[in-house]
Amino acid sequence: MKTLLKNCDILATTDSGFHVLHSGFCGIEDDKICYLGETEPAEKYDYVKNLTGKVLFPGLINTHCHSAMTLLRGIGSDLPLQEWLYDHMFPTEDKLRAEDIKAGSQLAIMEMLSTGTVSFSDMYYFCENTAEAVLESGIKANICRAISAFDPNEAYEDSYRVKEALDLYKNYHNAGNGRLKIDFSLHAEYTCLEHIVQAHSEKCCDMGAIMHIHLSETKSEHENCIAKYGKTPAEWFRDLGAFQGPCLAAHCVWCSDEDLDILREYNVSPIHNPTSNMKLGSGFAPICKMRQRGLTIGIGTDGAASNNNLNLLEEMHIASIIHNGYRQDPVIMKPAEVLSMATVNGAKIQGRPDCGGIAVGNKADIIALDFDAPHLLPAFDPLTMLCYSAQGSDVVMTMVDGKILYENGEFLTIDKERVFVEVRKSMEHLYN
Repeated sequence: MKTLLKNCDILATTDSGFHVLHSGFCGIEDDKICYLGETEPAEKYDYVKNLTGKVLFPGLINTHCHSAMTLLRGIGSDLPLQEWLYDHMFPTEDKLRAEDIKAGSQLAIMEMLSTGTVSFSDMYYFCENTAEAVLESGIKANICRAISAFDPNEAYEDSYRVKEALDLYKNYHNAGNGRLKIDFSLHAEYTCLEHIVQAHSEKCCDMGAIMHIHLSETKSEHENCIAKYGKTPAEWFRDLGAFQGPCLAAHCVWCSDEDLDILREYNVSPIHNPTSNMKLGSGFAPICKMRQRGLTIGIGTDGAASNNNLNLLEEMHIASIIHNGYRQDPVIMKPAEVLSMATVNGAKIQGRPDCGGIAVGNKADIIALDFDAPHLLPAFDPLTMLCYSAQGSDVVMTMVDGKILYENGEFLTIDKERVFVEVRKSMEHLYN
């Protein structure tokens, strides 16, 4: 199947950044981009789609999310992280069933597709249900079963969480022609024990998998770890082997300069979650210092319970401006760097070398925004408008692997009404 998208501006990805093709043409063969240019290709296409007035951008990649937490959206708001977690999140999560996870994940996927996300990295449990939602919808995802441990007498081999994680990898890794990948996960220092962390890190390396953790999200987490072990969380994870293979570390708000040097030495990728960190009062991640060290930084929404949405365009907007204000420097975070965090970097972090940009040979993961709107005119620079002006509701098309999954308010692979029915059933179970 060959598809041609025509008469639209295209933000193409190059080795040096991004380049705008005006009134351009994007040819797609099966799941890959086969042509880009400002002149119409000579070959014939099976399907030609006129996108006059639209701008094509690389699909966005959300590199830290807890998708099924859409069912917990907004509960326990305006509380510190530890109180929010232990008094509200954990008690409600204890009630979650497999069918709730499926419904919450489907709801999350709908929200992400409608706001331009084509792939996400997810950490949670009952992961088979999220995996099925991913495969049914057509979106891409890296999913991991979060490992926590509280019993010092529990052997690694006896942990049901570990068994679930290994079974998930065995049954789903690279399913859906590679759309679905399974990562490993250690939830956080304060929810794990050393012998479990060490053993799971070794297993992750043996399997050649990616590790996904929470790291130094709050001041109390960071300081309590030092008081308990005489080490920062980054030092603790390093010494237990968690950084021996590819690793993405969510938050990193309280990482010291020495911690950042460790992340650089081991090529750990920090994931910036600005909305969640600000809402929970955790602080501001040292993004400028990370960039100075050449770290590959991703961007994520975190879960809907601490955000309260999964709109990565909004996350990019916030990431574009808060560091400028905090550092009193208007050029610290440039739109091209923020978009790279949400596309090229995200693909690299997820282990998807042929994704993350509109370029010939890449997977056709493309979103279209309608720029025929009052808040997007005049649009002298589409990249700047994307970070500073565009809204999630401006997304009119989301394509993954050359297949349109969302267009003009319609979900083409998801039964919206059925999902809403299932979500309402879950709400009755959780809150009545």
